[in-house]
Amino acid sequence: MPKRHAKSNTGPTQRQLRAGELVRHALVEVLAREEFADPVLSGVSVTVSEVRMSPDLKHGRVFCSPLGGDNHEAVVEALNKAAGFLRGRLGQKIDMKYTPQLRFLDDASYDEARRIDALLASPGVARDLVDKDD
Repeated sequence: MPKRHAKSNTGPTQRQLRAGELVRHALVEVLAREEFADPVLSGVSVTVSEVRMSPDLKHGRVFCSPLGGDNHEAVVEALNKAAGFLRGRLGQKIDMKYTPQLRFLDDASYDEARRIDALLASPGVARDLVDKDD
C-alpha cells in the first residue's frame, strides 16, 4: 500500500471549501428561521461569515457575529450551547455522509476591518496617501 505523505500547509482542499460553503448556507437558513428558547438568541440576527471544515468533514468551525455587534461573547456561548440542536436541523438540510460537529467562534474580521478603515481615515495617514503630484 502506498504511504500518504503529509501535505504542507497549503490550506484547505477544494472538498473542504465546498463542504464549508454548503454548511454555511444551510446554517444561515436555519438561524434565520428557527425560534430559540435561549433569551440571548431570541430576536438576534447572526452573520455567519465562514465555516472551516476539518479534512474528514466531521467537524466545522463556524465564524459568526451578531448583527449590530452587541454581546459577541454571550451570543457565541449560546450558539455553542445550542450546537446539538443546530446540528440536528443542519442534518435535515444537507446531504453529507456525516453531519459535522459544530463549534462557534467569534468572527473578529469585521472589527479588524473597521479598525483599519479608521486608521486609513485618520488625518496623519490620509495626508500620506494623497498623491504628491496634485
